[in-house]
Amino acid sequence: MPVRRTRHLCAIAAALVLTATAPAAAAATTTGSSGLREVLFVGNNWDGTADVIESSGDFARIGRIDVVPDKDERMAEINADPIRWIYFMAIRNGVGEGHDQFVDDMYSTPDGTSVVVSRPSFADVVSLDLATGRVNWRFPVSGHRSDHMAVSPDGKRVAVSASTSNTVHVLDIVTGDEVGSFKTGDKPHENVFSRDGRTIWNMSIGEVNTALDAPWLDWTKGDRRITVVDAATFKQTKVIDMRNRLDAAGLKGHSDAVRPAAFSPDESKLYFQVSFFNGFFEYDVATDRITRTKTLPENPATSDDRTTWVNDSRHHGITMKPDGTKLCVAGTMDDYATVVDRATLQQGPLVPASKPYWATVSGDGRSCVVSESGADRVTAIDFATGEKTVSVPVGDHPQRVRLGHVEAGWSGPSAG
Repeated sequence: MPVRRTRHLCAIAAALVLTATAPAAAAATTTGSSGLREVLFVGNNWDGTADVIESSGDFARIGRIDVVPDKDERMAEINADPIRWIYFMAIRNGVGEGHDQFVDDMYSTPDGTSVVVSRPSFADVVSLDLATGRVNWRFPVSGHRSDHMAVSPDGKRVAVSASTSNTVHVLDIVTGDEVGSFKTGDKPHENVFSRDGRTIWNMSIGEVNTALDAPWLDWTKGDRRITVVDAATFKQTKVIDMRNRLDAAGLKGHSDAVRPAAFSPDESKLYFQVSFFNGFFEYDVATDRITRTKTLPENPATSDDRTTWVNDSRHHGITMKPDGTKLCVAGTMDDYATVVDRATLQQGPLVPASKPYWATVSGDGRSCVVSESGADRVTAIDFATGEKTVSVPVGDHPQRVRLGHVEAGWSGPSAG
């Protein structure tokens, strides 16, 4: 299908260092609408597929989507451009751990007819028709790598991080047209829309591909900050430098690279992970300070050599039960996931998991769902007991898991 969007990709040959891939925003849905079925989309990054599974219950697989149906065309473009080829190979040999990164994030459209996917190795965002599997539109991001996304509460817009250009693009989810953009710190990563849709929070994580991982070399990682913008004008309204807040709380030894994060239901508190840390922090939005720290157990089998931790992550993935009483944490390099009581910060059982890379909430709000990227499966953990309930096999290296919708009766693309 013809591509509607094109963009010239300016390149700087010397810039070869790329960023890593990482609260789930509300699903782009019309909840309760006739003819729609709630599902979970699981992005299999190294496969270039997305599994669609039940959003609760037994989490059984419903269907699978090829998220790179235009792979031959994209590879022909990359092979014809030496600079693009260099970046493509740098992604494969760096953040991709020897693999191409074909799907980082995804959200369905409100009518359940399409899914929008960010594809790091192709430096783009595409909309795929869920009935046919074909590309509806394609948006090449600025720079050479796309990353985490967020969808607006009304499901009409999607924000995507362009990690090598320090830019977030905001797109119309139906047409792929850019409605705005804004600049960030170095290597923008997680994006979060506020519940009312009025602001967008972006967390930049800085450089994660160097071996300069000792605490005293943390300053070499670049300009890391939270950038808050007005979602209508895309003008910056606030910058939060967590270095200052960490230092004020006596936490000078911790990185200030904010990774995945989750707001409390009233958005008065932000719970966030940082590079290299087995735990998370609580940040009070009104007083602009870190109020609590939760250090989670270390796995004795985890190497103390920080350079062996994937993309500077020790723990990567945090979500909150809808009523705000529990948090669920993916202990990535420590090979477990756990539910944490928000009031006491007491963790529950450490549920064994193989390199869990993300955590989200099931459709019924009763379970935490983590992607086990090292075992090619997703696992559900009961918020009430903290115990595992079920694991479901998916494709190669699952990462992001997002709630969304498909049309009733959907079982996969007709052309897929």
